[in-house]
Amino acid sequence: MRGSRRRNNSSKPMAEINVTPLVDVMLVLLIIFMVTAPMLSMGIDVNLPRVKAKSVDVTEEKLILTINESREIFLNKTKMPLGELNSKLEAIFSNRIDREIFLRADKNVPYGVVVEVMSEVRKAGVDKLGMITEPPPEETK
Repeated sequence: MRGSRRRNNSSKPMAEINVTPLVDVMLVLLIIFMVTAPMLSMGIDVNLPRVKAKSVDVTEEKLILTINESREIFLNKTKMPLGELNSKLEAIFSNRIDREIFLRADKNVPYGVVVEVMSEVRKAGVDKLGMITEPPPEETK
């Protein structure tokens, strides 16, 4: 009789959620994002000149104007012709207090092209124009 009074645990509904598969999936996703995140922030390939300069504080989103080796102009990551640059910058800076932009130019771009782009930026009313460079390679002694 003792055996007939035994409870059958398999007939009761399970009230617990097994979170082990969920944790496994989340860890895999975390690893995937950690590996791919640096690749997403690469941006436009530019061979910057190497000079010693003070680093810039990047606590807020900055506008970056890029000129690649093919003389294509990008505002952040959006490609645009030189003729539209002035009107686009005026529209952007009409709502901003800080009129600052950073210029990244490939070292193989002729100086005249860089100056022409800088002139369009100044015409748009930009107060501060910073140049982005790379630090020189470490010299071995």
